Parts: sequence; C-alpha cells; structure tokens
Amino acid sequence: MPDANRNLLNRPLAEGIRRVGFRKWYERELLSGHAHMLLTLLSTIALMASFEAFNGASTGEKLLNVLFVIVCAAIALWSLRRYLYLLMHAEAIANQANCPQCTEYGRFTVVQDDKRTGETEVCCRKCSHSWRIFP
Repeated sequence: MPDANRNLLNRPLAEGIRRVGFRKWYERELLSGHAHMLLTLLSTIALMASFEAFNGASTGEKLLNVLFVIVCAAIALWSLRRYLYLLMHAEAIANQANCPQCTEYGRFTVVQDDKRTGETEVCCRKCSHSWRIFP
C-alpha cells in the first residue's frame, strides 16, 4: 500500500481534515483519483497508437516504438493502480465518517493522529462523541 505521508498531491487524512474539513478532503481524494483514471485512459490510447505505428516502420523507428510502448504501459499501470488506491482509500474512510452516537455524517474535528498506525481519533461537532477512524 502506498505511504500516505509521501503523497505530494493529497494530504494525509488528519492534516486534510484540519485544513479543509472532511467533505473537501473526500472530494479532493475523488477528484485526484479520477484524474489518475483519465491519465490511464490517455496512456492506453497512446499505447494503442504506438502499436499502430509499427506498421511500415523502419528498424530504428520500431525500436523507438518499443520504448514508447514500455513507457505508456508503465504509466497506464501506475495510474490505474493509483486510481484504484485513491478510490478505495476514500471510500474506506467515508464509510467510517458517521458518528456512532448521532449518525451525523462528516462533521467532525481531529482530536489525535497516530502517525505510526495511521489511526485518527475524531470528535463529532454535533454531540461531542469521539471515535477512531482506521486507514
């Protein structure tokens, strides 16, 4: 699983909630995931175009096309993996965003963040009940 602390584009859960709130953090995670899906689609199209360029190409051009195929395939696989991770991570967190006591969704503040385990303790703004969100 990718390390959330190394992610340069998306903030870790606790930091994101502190800065912009849960709903905006969730929205940004989904938008980032869908941007990776678009990158997957574009790199797949480039991969097919590289295969198409093999027809009637010289030996040097074929070698260059092999390089393009490898690069496009690597980008497509990485972006697909990242897309799936971001969507699954956002959904896993969203499923824990209901207050167990009053069932208020997404209205909480971060109380404590355990960087070692990734657990985040949150407190409901409506009823002040606290619970843990697991990554």
